[in-house]
Parts: sequence; C-alpha cells; structure tokens
Amino acid sequence: MSIAQLPASLFTATEEKEGTFNATRYSLWIKEALDELPHSFTITDPFISGHPIVFASPGFLKMTGYSREEVIGRNGRAFQGPKTNRRSIMEIREAIREERAVQVSLLNYRKSGSPFWMLFHMIPVFGKEDGRVIHFVAVQVPISGQNMRNGSGLRGDVSGLSEMVFGSCRREVCLGSYVHQDRPVQVELDEQELENWEHCEASESEKLKSAEAVSNVLSVLTRYSEFAGRLVCGKRNCLRGADCLSSSLVISLGRIKQSFVLTNPCLPDMPIVYASDAFLTLTGYKRHEVLGQNCRFLSGVDTDSSVLYEMKECILKGQPCTVQILNYRKDESTFWNLLHISPVRNASGKTAYFVGVQVEASCRDSESKELRPETRQLSVVGAVRVAVRSSFMVTC
Repeated sequence: MSIAQLPASLFTATEEKEGTFNATRYSLWIKEALDELPHSFTITDPFISGHPIVFASPGFLKMTGYSREEVIGRNGRAFQGPKTNRRSIMEIREAIREERAVQVSLLNYRKSGSPFWMLFHMIPVFGKEDGRVIHFVAVQVPISGQNMRNGSGLRGDVSGLSEMVFGSCRREVCLGSYVHQDRPVQVELDEQELENWEHCEASESEKLKSAEAVSNVLSVLTRYSEFAGRLVCGKRNCLRGADCLSSSLVISLGRIKQSFVLTNPCLPDMPIVYASDAFLTLTGYKRHEVLGQNCRFLSGVDTDSSVLYEMKECILKGQPCTVQILNYRKDESTFWNLLHISPVRNASGKTAYFVGVQVEASCRDSESKELRPETRQLSVVGAVRVAVRSSFMVTC
C-alpha cells in the first residue's frame, strides 16, 4: 500500500520531502499556524514506513540544533544516544503500539552531540470519521533538573546550574566541565560520575507546561481539519457498529494485496471492520461506504438464498467454508464470487474476527499460470491470522 493510497497520511510523496502539510487533511495554512506556536514539538505519521517525523516546530529545531530539512523524514530515535534510557524508549514504543498517551523523562542529544534532559509528552491524534490514528504529536519540555538520580539511587541538587540553556539536567560534558554558554562551569563530578546520572525528574510545573503545549497543538490541528472537512480529535471515535483496529494491525493488513474483508462477530450484525484496497476495486465502493456494513449489501435479487444459508450456518458453527455466489457491485453489475470464509482466533483461541477472501470467478482460467485461487485464499487467511495475533486489538 503506497503512501498516496493512505487516506490518513499527512503528506504526499513530494510534500513529504519538502515538509509541508497535505491539504487533503488540513487547510493550506496549517503549517503557518503550527509555526507560530512557541512550543517544541514534532508530528509523526505511523502510516509512512519508518514512522517518520512529518513536522518539526521552530522550537524543536532551536532546541536540537538541526534544520527542518535534516529532521523531516527521520524517526525520533535519531535524537537518542548511548546514554538514553532503554526502558523509557520501550515505554514510548509500547504507547505507540497501544495508541495511547505517554509522558516520560528522556535524555536526548543535539546535533552537536551534547546531551540534554527533557520531558517527552506524546499523544495519538485520531481521525474523527473512522477512529484510526492519523499521527502522533510529541512535545518536548526541557527539564530544569533539580532532581537527578544516579545509578546508585542517590539524588543531587544541581539547581545552581539552572541558568544553563535548556536546563541543568543536560549533563553536558566538556573535559569534566558543564558547558555554560561560552564558558565552562567547573563541577566536582568527573565525566564517569556524570554518566552515572540515569534519571531526571520533571517538576509539576513542567508537566503542566507539556500538557498545555499538547492541548494547544491539538487545538490547532482540530481547527484546521474542520476547514478541510476531515476532522481529527484527541479521542477515538468509531464508525457506527464498527470495531476500532489499531494502526499497527491496519498497516499489517494493508500489506496483503488480495481482495478480502474482516468482520467482527462480537458486534451486532457482524459488520465489516476492515476492507482491502483490492476489495474496493472489485466492488466499486469507497471504504467509508463499506465499513460498519454487513456483507449482505453485496447480495441482490438473483443471489441464491441457499448459498447465503450455507454461509450463515458455517459462521454460526465457527467453521470455514468456500462457496460460489453471485454478488453485485456498486454500479449494480454482477460478478461470480469464489468466496472463502474462515474464523480468525486471538491468542486465547476465541474467535475474534471472520475473514472473507474474494476471487472473481471469471479470472480463474486467466490465472492458470499463477497460484490456484484456493491456494491464494488460504495464504490470505494465514497472513490475516498472523497479523491479528501479533497486533494490539480490541477483542470481545
């Protein structure tokens, strides 16, 4: 699935390189509005390979010493270094996987190589129409650093160095000295001892400052998405009757190129919660017209009711089945659908979804040199099962 095919993506291929916002999600003035905010923050897009930064504020560029061209397209790990706490990184990764907010103290590195402590506050931003994560906003607040803790659990008060740019918790080392603007400030700790400082706690005022910054960025994103008619919000909203799949699961399913849908038997009327691009091409529908609907909308006056009954019985029994059924496209043209339905179980063995894989029957002869349709269908079922079991999801 290309970037251009992802409706949630902020950037087109050209705009991604230039670091400008795509007007399909926001109005044309969104970048200028974000540039006016005084906060240090970045915006990332989980639907682009590598989850890169797609916007960096002037405050972030000033803090790190990088230019915007050097930042856009890079993953946030580019600003980490040898003494960045691995536990903090794992906590951030877990929050991304679970699509939730996180707030941690983090040691990052500037372009010059000098380290600094900051409060990292990240939130997911959701598309209001489908509940999917559009991107993540990460605010960085320098920590003034009166509470540092070394590897032995001892604490130290370094508030006397608080005049240092971006906070005294940075542990910037220059021949055993802290760097204070253009002159070194001698301290009693040598470089080895300074490396033992493993944590820097943010104050309550710094935590409030990060929360205010997050709120301001989200407010701008929400306001300018309204102008474009494609709303974003800070809380997940799902389509009527539809399950909310995690972005990691959606990305994994998007790699499967065949025509298929995923339905949730735990929800009333077993609605479609995911439809592949190939399915949309086959049927002529848009994604928003499919999600939340039961698959019966593909049936018509000439669809064999006995086949529908056979499918229903297999679903009730939790068994796979393969049928050939006459279906209708959006333009009301018909096609014979070789349909394979199979349950998809979660890690506990409970049926979480059903996957329906479609092969247009008229294509069977022309694809004789390729894999048999039945083999391709089973391959899709296997790929969907792997994706579901390995991704965070909402189950019954």
